[in-house]
Order: sequence, then C-alpha cells, then structure tokens
Amino acid sequence: MFQFIHQQKDFENVLALMSQNSIYGLDTEFIKVDTLWPKLGVFQINVNDQVYLLDGTSLNLSAFWEKLFQAQQNIFHACGEDIDLIYHYAQQKNLDNVFDTQVGMSFLGHGLQVSYQNALKTMLNVDIDKGQTRSDWLARPLSDEQLNYAANDVLYLMQLADKVQTDLKQNYLLDFAQEDCRNLTQEIGEETPLELLYQDVGNYRHSRRQLMQLQQLAVWREQMVKALNQPRSFILRNSTMLDLVEKNPKNQFQLSTIKDLRAHIVREHGKTILDLIKYLPDQLQWPLRMARPIRHSSKEVGENVEQVIQRAVQETQIPKEVLLRKKWLNALYQHVVFHNDEQDLPNYLLGWRYELLTKPLIEVLHADERYLSGQMKVAE
Repeated sequence: MFQFIHQQKDFENVLALMSQNSIYGLDTEFIKVDTLWPKLGVFQINVNDQVYLLDGTSLNLSAFWEKLFQAQQNIFHACGEDIDLIYHYAQQKNLDNVFDTQVGMSFLGHGLQVSYQNALKTMLNVDIDKGQTRSDWLARPLSDEQLNYAANDVLYLMQLADKVQTDLKQNYLLDFAQEDCRNLTQEIGEETPLELLYQDVGNYRHSRRQLMQLQQLAVWREQMVKALNQPRSFILRNSTMLDLVEKNPKNQFQLSTIKDLRAHIVREHGKTILDLIKYLPDQLQWPLRMARPIRHSSKEVGENVEQVIQRAVQETQIPKEVLLRKKWLNALYQHVVFHNDEQDLPNYLLGWRYELLTKPLIEVLHADERYLSGQMKVAE
C-alpha cells in the first residue's frame, strides 16, 4: 500500500519514478509549535499510483524540491501550509503548477474550506480516519497508525483531483480554478516589506507617532524571530505591541505592566523595547495615518454593487464567496477613493474576474466616489 523511505539509496528510486511521471499527489506532516519555520516530519507523495512516505528527518530532499518545481502538476488539498513549507525548504517561491482540490471544490459549491475527509466522502464516497492530526511527526519510529494516516492523505488524492477537474470542465470552470490556484501559491510566497509590517498591527485610530513606534517594533520583532526561529508571539504579540504604543511606558517597571509581555523578554530586551518607542526618526519620516475602513456604499450604489455580483453568479454559477472576498471588495473601494493604479489590485481581480466583475464594480463605485471619500476622511 505504501513505502516509508528513510534511506537515501531507496529515495533515488522514488526520484527515478518521478522523472518518468510528472503529476504528483502531495501532502506534508510537520511540527510548527515553537518555531517560525515548520519542521518537516513526513512528505507524502503519490506518483503513478504508488504512495511513498519520505522521511523529512533523514533524507536530503534537494533533488525532490527541483522535481516539484519542474512538474506538470502538483496536486494538494488545502495547500497553504504545504506550499509555505516547500518555499522554506526549497528556498524558491514560484511554484505555479499547483492544483488544489479544495479550491476546485469551492467553485463547485462545496464551501471555501471543505476538509479532505469531507471531500473524499462527498466526491468519492470514501471514508478515512483523521485521528492522528496532532501526532508528533518528528518522533521515530512512527507508529503504524501514523503511517497509515499519512498514506491515506495522498492515497485517494489523484482520484479526487480527477473527479473535481472533470466536474469543473463540464461547467467550464477549470481554467478559472487553475488561475486561482496560481494566484494562491503566488500570494503565499509574498512577504510584506519590513517597513510596512506595522500596517498589519496598527489601524486608523493610531497617531502618526504611534504608527512610527509600531513600525520600529515590528521591524525589530521580525529580525528577532528570523534570527531565533521562534514564533512572533514568543517575542511580542500584536496585542502587546498595541499596548506598548498606547501606554508608552518610560521604564522597566511600567514595561512589566504591559499586556502579555513575557518576563524574560522584559529582562533580556526591555531596554531595547523602551528605546524603540522613545527614540524616533525625524517627524517627516513618520508613516501617514491609516485610512478608515469603508463599511458600506451609499444605499443606491450598494444595491448596484450587489446586482453586479449577482449577475456574475448567475452567468458563471460560481458561488458568491468564491467570486468576491470582502478584502478584494475593500481593495476596490480603496482603488476608487485614492485613484490607485489598477495593477496594484489583488491578482485575483485582474485575471478572469476583470471583465466579469472588477471593471463593472469599479464603474459602479466611481458613481459613489464622493460618498466613499467622505467615509474615509483621514485625520491629519
């Protein structure tokens, strides 16, 4: 049923088989509890209907990563964390040959996050056990239960992908779903520039001074987590950073009252943190205030927006939640109010959605520009 591969000489046979077949069913088992980067336990692959469990703790997988980037298609279900792991280990971030069965099923009306277990039951009427989800995948030897669980995650994956792709083709949706898969893998590889990390923490209520403090804290935290390979929350939680700039402590005692700030962080880095919120660059370099989020359009235009979306749903039979996410609609609002370049919109809005949805929505929102701008007054 499967082979557990932990010796390099046996792994060469897997690579040889991969050279003869370029469509792979893939999954990973890893641990990411006290580290920033995932620790690979097992990498599962279904190639030519043969299942191999690759030992991530003992094999040199550099040739394997190359095969994945050269593949005709890499098939996953819910690929987000798997792709993130591949990008880390391969030190490349351009895997554009992925088909995600979860993405495919969302186009067919099964929701945005159908589980692998439910996907198999729905599409193939296959039941699998998911009891080993929280196993220690770095422990050796792995139990029979763990190995069977890992093998099941790719055993039926090719059949699932065939069924999902067939249904998508019949509905003329396969190209759309594949484009969304490419956008997803590109999005996973994008890193926020250091100087903009504060935008993930701050909001429109913060003063320019507070945003400058958040920027300095966010840059320092990012440098620390990468140097120490620790989760961001181990250094400073987002809520802790907000508490720091809102309370503005002046000494170690005041620092120790800050929300969720770990004692050893105060002890080892307290002075650095106090300096980061005290010593700021020239005011001209402070970030501008952040825009107030748009809650809604005016009533008339809001109805027109909904009509455009519903028309697209009826034309394509694609569920509304797949067609347009809230964050993409917000990006369209920002685009209209701030007269941004269309190329700065999310890639999802520039491909197959552009003529169908993006362009008509921009036209509708332009009619509401004055109302939207009034909502988004930015405090000086």
